[in-house]
Amino acid sequence: MLAQVPLFADLDPAVLFALERHTRLRRYQKRTVIIEKGEESSVLYVLESGRAKVYVADDSGKEILLRELGPGDHFGELALLGGSPRTASVMTLTDCEVRMLTGVVFKDFLAKQPEVALWLIRHLARQVADLTDTASDLALLSVYRRIAKVLDEGAREEDGRRITGPLTQQYIADRVGCSREMVSRIVGDLKTGGYVSVEGKRFVLERRLPERW
Repeated sequence: MLAQVPLFADLDPAVLFALERHTRLRRYQKRTVIIEKGEESSVLYVLESGRAKVYVADDSGKEILLRELGPGDHFGELALLGGSPRTASVMTLTDCEVRMLTGVVFKDFLAKQPEVALWLIRHLARQVADLTDTASDLALLSVYRRIAKVLDEGAREEDGRRITGPLTQQYIADRVGCSREMVSRIVGDLKTGGYVSVEGKRFVLERRLPERW
């Protein structure tokens, strides 16, 4: 399984087999919190099947979605390497199978496979860049611009039209850090103005979204 993970993809199969023998497979049901922000842990997780989300939440339950995870994605490496508490929470979106690797084994593995350490550094650098973009959006963009960005970046050409994948209003709200009611009002206005239409759970961008609303 580890050969399907970008972090380990270029390693010799014998090395991967030896490493995988040190992992433990665990199954989680949908909407189970695997990692909670602030907790102490020294485990690297690799998602083998299913989908999960990385998020932060305040005491009132308001969430900001940082990223989604799919098969082959890994998480928990920052706290594992830095020895610090978890900086975000991870919850399953579907039933999931997760491989777990302890910090002692993983650090020993990195010492013997320095090319993996370099790949991990690049991965963490991309995560920092993505989080910087997210923080900038929350600080500098209006709620409308944040919603428009989610729709625009999620749309793909399909039969001459730009259509997003399945999106719920709650998912958009979690992504942009606002209430679902606010998303509903803005989406309703965009539909009235002929900018978007909805097919099932997918949004069709009928024309270019305005810069301001």
